[in-house]
Amino acid sequence: MDRDVVVVGAGVVGAGVVGAAIARELTRYRLDVTLVEAGPDVGAGTSKANTALHHTGFDAKPGTLEARLVARGHELLGDYAPRVGIPLERTGALLVAWDDEQLGELGGIVERSHANGYRAIRELGATELYDREPHLGPGARGALEVPDEGLICPFTTPLAFATEAVLAGCELLRSTPVTGVTRVSGGFEVRAGGRTVTTRRLVNAAGLHSDEIDRMLGYERFAVTARRGELIVFDKLTRPLVRQIVLAVPTRVSKGVLVAPTVFGNVMVGPTAEDVERKDDTSSTAAGLEYLRAEAERILPALLAFDVTAVYVGLRAATEHTDFQIAFEDGYACVGGIRSTGLSASMAIAEHVREGLELETAQRAPGPPPRMPNIGEAIPRPYEQADLIASDPDYGRVVCFCERVTRGEIRDALASPVPPVDLDGLRRRTRAHMGRCQGFFCGARLAGMLAEAERG
Repeated sequence: MDRDVVVVGAGVVGAGVVGAAIARELTRYRLDVTLVEAGPDVGAGTSKANTALHHTGFDAKPGTLEARLVARGHELLGDYAPRVGIPLERTGALLVAWDDEQLGELGGIVERSHANGYRAIRELGATELYDREPHLGPGARGALEVPDEGLICPFTTPLAFATEAVLAGCELLRSTPVTGVTRVSGGFEVRAGGRTVTTRRLVNAAGLHSDEIDRMLGYERFAVTARRGELIVFDKLTRPLVRQIVLAVPTRVSKGVLVAPTVFGNVMVGPTAEDVERKDDTSSTAAGLEYLRAEAERILPALLAFDVTAVYVGLRAATEHTDFQIAFEDGYACVGGIRSTGLSASMAIAEHVREGLELETAQRAPGPPPRMPNIGEAIPRPYEQADLIASDPDYGRVVCFCERVTRGEIRDALASPVPPVDLDGLRRRTRAHMGRCQGFFCGARLAGMLAEAERG
């Protein structure tokens, strides 16, 4: 066998935060690990287009694997993020009831939270709610406060996992779509990107395509339906309008539309929840955006006085089941049906997979954790640090003025252990190209710097 473990991060597209977390966890042991990615980068599919909340799991269905792993993941990621520089803001959240029916559901949500082991939740009356969030629209009847919910960077998290895995010896194969998986004597044969890799163990963390990988091995356990979620990002001038995450009372289909700050200093509204046929359908719709604008006006009316910076669309891996679909058979780990809570649960899912594989090998001596570039607003960015600029003037040379990204940051990203190969990858590492002008000013210069890096 060529490898000890192959983590199939992409059957067709997208090795995201879960696959990267599993690769990081497994490379902590004396194993030869390969992470296979169909696209040009890690975290470039579902993982980059979500609500980026650091969930406690208070509202998960009690007794499910998801409930346990989200709660454990919140703890693990909450400890890991500050150690490696992943932007994390512990803002807390308010789950708001807007009518009598929703108000009547709050007690059941509190009971569910307690059943999940989260007891810090508490009810607020309308007066206290408006004291906390004075810009909310009229008519709110009350709320639940969830003080340990927070915001996290959806870009830096999978990148940190992948960077740590690569530094520990993981082989990362990008632009390598998986076309076939077969059981062979002693393990598995994975055909990907024109090559064949044999491995003793196989982890299917293929997200939207996890059911397809599972069927390659003869299973019919679940079917993934792409659930499209559209989101609107408002200008940074809106940030003072909301202090905490404003959640909706969840429905059977989704957690509803929320209004939340982002670690980048914007305010976002979304997502919608619409099942679509194609697993690559990330198109926005007039109906979806009109609905989100109406929800924004209802929840935080002042938002509509400000410009929209961006619209983006994410696809969640919904299945016919109400829980994560994680199973183990003879060296094979299937990690399917990981929905919007996958970001928060990612490190716990990785821990669960490592335990389920029953590894008979020792841990490696731990190396120093990576230190990721700060792209959040909670602590000073490079352009604000006089000492840093004095030591290296490139950190004072702004290239992207909308997001205040400097030449030094772009240079560092291009020379990192998992460097970007396109403008989208550079954007997720630095914030360049994601501001008001959407790259109109800096796009050509960024493309030139990418080309220069490729030439060496």
